[in-house]
Amino acid sequence: MNTLSQETFLLVAGVIFLLVSIMHVLRLAFKWHVTLDGWTLPKWVSWIAIFISGFLAYAGLRLSGRH
Repeated sequence: MNTLSQETFLLVAGVIFLLVSIMHVLRLAFKWHVTLDGWTLPKWVSWIAIFISGFLAYAGLRLSGRH
């Protein structure tokens, strides 16, 4: 049975968080609107998400041992 190593998990998680951060940057750059069940997500939510997901991406990639 193959198990996922800690380094591989951190690398995959870091890349996923990096993609999330990039999508929020693109949302702000291209002025995309996000609507959930009739409610439009404010732009400031993306700013917070950029910092949180960016930090998690940085931490995951750094801890994985690969840059």
